[in-house]
Amino acid sequence: MTDLLQRILPTVQKPARYTGGEYNEIIKNPEDVRVNVAFCFPDTYEIGMSNVGMRILYGVMNEMDGVWCQRVFAPWGDMEAAMRSHDLPLWALESRRPVKEFDMIAFTIGYEMCYTNIINMLSLAGVPIHASDRKGLENMVFAGGVCAFNPEPLAEFIDFFSLGEGEQSTVEIVALYDRAKAEGWSKDAFLVEVSKIPGVYVPSFYSHEYNADGTLGSVTSVNGAPKVITKRIVEDLDNAYWPTKMIVPSTEIVHDRANLEVFRGCIRGCRFCQAGFSCRPVRKKSPEVLYQQAVATMEDSGHNEITLSSLSTSDYRGLKALTDALIPYCHSNNINLSVPSLRADNFSRELMEKLQTVRKSGLTFAPEAGTQRLRDVINKNLTEDEILSTCANAFSGGWNNVKLYFMLGLPTETDEDVLGIAELVYKIIKCWQANATNKKRGLRVHVATAFFVPKPHTPFQWEAQITQEEYLRRCKLLKSHFYSKSIEYDYHEPNLSRLDAVMARGDRRLGAVIEEAAKNGARLDGWDEYFRYDIWMDAFKKCGIDPNFYTVRGFGEDELLPWDGMDVGVSKGFLLRERRRAYEARITEDCRHGCAGCGANCLLKEVACDA
Repeated sequence: MTDLLQRILPTVQKPARYTGGEYNEIIKNPEDVRVNVAFCFPDTYEIGMSNVGMRILYGVMNEMDGVWCQRVFAPWGDMEAAMRSHDLPLWALESRRPVKEFDMIAFTIGYEMCYTNIINMLSLAGVPIHASDRKGLENMVFAGGVCAFNPEPLAEFIDFFSLGEGEQSTVEIVALYDRAKAEGWSKDAFLVEVSKIPGVYVPSFYSHEYNADGTLGSVTSVNGAPKVITKRIVEDLDNAYWPTKMIVPSTEIVHDRANLEVFRGCIRGCRFCQAGFSCRPVRKKSPEVLYQQAVATMEDSGHNEITLSSLSTSDYRGLKALTDALIPYCHSNNINLSVPSLRADNFSRELMEKLQTVRKSGLTFAPEAGTQRLRDVINKNLTEDEILSTCANAFSGGWNNVKLYFMLGLPTETDEDVLGIAELVYKIIKCWQANATNKKRGLRVHVATAFFVPKPHTPFQWEAQITQEEYLRRCKLLKSHFYSKSIEYDYHEPNLSRLDAVMARGDRRLGAVIEEAAKNGARLDGWDEYFRYDIWMDAFKKCGIDPNFYTVRGFGEDELLPWDGMDVGVSKGFLLRERRRAYEARITEDCRHGCAGCGANCLLKEVACDA
């Protein structure tokens, strides 16, 4: 395999994607290893190596005695063609050992449009794609990540799912497998026992029946499997594993820098945001621990940039103490410190001045909607005055570039709301004219609109998605009202967002569609170079499934949803209340102004919510 690979590598783009050998990769003596885990990211090396969750679990598993976790990524098209033409199976980077020879095959799934990559990677590895065709204990396929909160579209391909944060549950799962392998268990025996680990969902232990109208009628469990699977969380982040000895990529990746996770969860409750609800409750790290982790990471990796990451970093209460400590260290070591995920209602010009002493990069805000009414509908908790005062503050400090992100197709949206985006942008331009200290460079306002996708475990999980034609009409309406040369406008193409909605709210019947699409060449669907909408439409037609059933139909409030058996800690009653408040354009204050009773605090055993 090594000789063949060496002949192929010079013929493909970015051969460093496939070689391994990076600084800080973990190599173990195979004779000391009892359980080999192929940790697969269903996208390219550049995307997977930027994933913080993969870095964490890679370290967690490799700290286990007798366990060797190795990385596997999806190949780019040129490499896949070479692999298939030379019968070269998919391999792990650390040992270049074929994935088919591994005991466990783990996938982390962060977005729906990588589903065909999972099928394709199993196929390239020579591993049966259907769970029912993998009879023995070897090649046990399991998966986690955000998409596990609705695992049903992948139910026939994955042996079991791990819901929630995996630092503790992954250790329990792999340790159980270690025991099962040593004692010679059957696959069925292992699945029965692993289903008893909190947070584990075994799809084959549940049967789904459908009503005449196509909606889900009932879900029946067997083998003692729980009716509801509750996600796992890590309560004490200060003492949780963090990869300070991070692998340093040997080729450029998307986020080619060190990351520092300041807290998990979100206090805000934006009604469209799946992460904001599914990652609750809020748990934070102390500034002291974060500083130590930052210094250790930078000293070991040699990176020249570190990012403070979270869903809303400016909501971190220890941000000033942390940055006051980090900025002198970063300046003395020529390290760039970046703080993304800032909100317009708590923007700190003083902080940004300290961070950007050399040059002022652009500001990025996400008002999401152009009118106050619609911002109240989605519970953005952001007023026009806050947006304009923040821009005035920034413009007077020398900033001249602003990126603004909005969504089109939000529930209750009207043409007045769409045109409200243009009105807000022009108010920002006037704000720059009135406050800018340096007008020679001019102003650039980059406006981007995304196609709203209703996601599970949010107050909008029942909503209908507007049609692609209606979305494009609204995009054109908005564009027709941008007259200033200072404005650059981009909008997402609707085809991918439509499929995203189908997969996000899909049921088990979509497995046949995913398999058919993959068989006919669908892969790397998140990349413009490879996305083929026609392949997907042909797959839906062949399988007799109407994608509109999962999008423009909308879901009934009393309807059994495919993901109802997955408990993220936020109660369905709370989501329904939030949906009704949305239609009344009533906001719900963030968690710091009082508990709204979402239910996520029930997941905590030892510490109170850190909001």
